[in-house]
Amino acid sequence: MVRHHLPLPPRGFTLVEVLVALFIMAVLAGMAWQGIDGLVRTRDGAQANSEASLRLGNVLAQWEQDLAHLQPGPAAPALKFDGAALRMTRRYGEGVQLVMWTLQDQKLYRWTSPPSSRVGELQEWWIRSQQWTAVQKDALVMLPQASAWQVYFFQQGDNNWSNAQSSGNVNAPNAPQPPASGASAPNADDGDDETLPIGVRLLLTVPQGSLTRDIQVRPAG
Repeated sequence: MVRHHLPLPPRGFTLVEVLVALFIMAVLAGMAWQGIDGLVRTRDGAQANSEASLRLGNVLAQWEQDLAHLQPGPAAPALKFDGAALRMTRRYGEGVQLVMWTLQDQKLYRWTSPPSSRVGELQEWWIRSQQWTAVQKDALVMLPQASAWQVYFFQQGDNNWSNAQSSGNVNAPNAPQPPASGASAPNADDGDDETLPIGVRLLLTVPQGSLTRDIQVRPAG
């Protein structure tokens, strides 16, 4: 008598095997996620650094353009630094414009007055610019993070850079502001071209480090 054996049903995975497979897949997925996350962080960091470098380059280009178009005259000094702000008068279109750079609350601002060809108007803007609260709303944030700055002048006859103000030239983040009252109009003699320095040096401290930029204002001679 011949016995016929029935085929055995296909054998599936045991519960333990399934759990082991799921664990291995979870480990591989975690490793893959860490790799992807690292790539994303690297990309975001590189993009942030690139944007910061581009913005800093634009700020320095604007700084150089302002100094390249200084306009001495009787209305206001062509260039003056008081420790809290650097003010200058520059040619703009058919008139003259007052420009102020200042560091407030660890932010670098640039403020400009409307261009004018009238002495009285420029003197009024000069007086108003000495009150930060009066022009703050119209000032543009050039750098959102800047902890300190220094400004030096290279004067005719000097062989080195000197302070751009009479007593120190470092602007603290919370430097006291000029008094709201008693501001005086600029001396007309300060606008004489002979008072302009040969060069202006900017030392700026930003999160990326310290930056130095020298700009020639007028030829030596």
